Amino acid sequence: MKIILRLILPVLFTFSSARAGAFEFKDGDRVVLLGGTIIEREQKFGYFETQLALALGAKKISVRNLGWSGDTVFGTARSYFGPPAEGIERLTKHLEMLKPTVLISCYGADLAFDGVAKIPAFITGYGSLLDHARAKCPSLRITIIAPPPLENLAPPLPDFMQANANLASVRDALVDFAAKQNAHFVDGFDLMGGARQERPAQPLTDNGLHYSEAGYKIWTSMLIEGLGLKRQDVVSAGTVALRQAVIRKDFLFFNRWRPANETYLFGFRKREQEKNGAEMEQFDPLVDEAEKKIAQLKADALAVKKLP
Repeated sequence: MKIILRLILPVLFTFSSARAGAFEFKDGDRVVLLGGTIIEREQKFGYFETQLALALGAKKISVRNLGWSGDTVFGTARSYFGPPAEGIERLTKHLEMLKPTVLISCYGADLAFDGVAKIPAFITGYGSLLDHARAKCPSLRITIIAPPPLENLAPPLPDFMQANANLASVRDALVDFAAKQNAHFVDGFDLMGGARQERPAQPLTDNGLHYSEAGYKIWTSMLIEGLGLKRQDVVSAGTVALRQAVIRKDFLFFNRWRPANETYLFGFRKREQEKNGAEMEQFDPLVDEAEKKIAQLKADALAVKKLP
């Protein structure tokens, strides 16, 4: 992995557009991660929250992942059996429950295949989504991340040259959109190499689309830089334990807000198991306890770094 990073990072750090200014995190911030597949799957590895916690030092924050694979700014995947508006309604209820002070959002990957003709509608939908979020959380501070490029791997996997050209156009539209939204912008497209076509010596994705653990490790490092923070290169048993605690907390929270049998608990078949819906709140103290564990492990990891 160290060899891979030495090969990749010099290329990635030649870009500067995503590092103009820094996003201000405040002590006590409640951070929500929002987006499609790339956000949801981050909870499987836990690198972003781990690196963010270490980079913020003594500041205490909480992070909750509301990513939903396949989702769009219109709430398409979150809607289950109803129209997309149902998905947006579900999302706003979760935002109301969490009351975030910071929203970190990554949407637009679907336009790699839908094409640039849909960018205007995408931007309009994104604005509406953020309006819903601000209606529930008026003081919300927002970071918008441009989706990263796709990898061109060996056949029989497809060539993503046109898809990456589309994502470059999405990135360009998001630069202007973020400015109009008074939001911090992270150029996740350029930070992960832009539309370069050479195949990496070591793939960062499983299939050109979805990051492997190696990909998430680099992508989240780039996000920390894009937020204007300094990565803390702390490598110890303590940081491994910290990341595992983050993964554990995310697992508990995922089951809290997105139970597998939601249709029976809260949906059109709730008459069969509605009484069991009250059990979802029993996850809250478990998540809180996991949060305390994360805070202690973070303090321990940072203390190790300060030792001579």
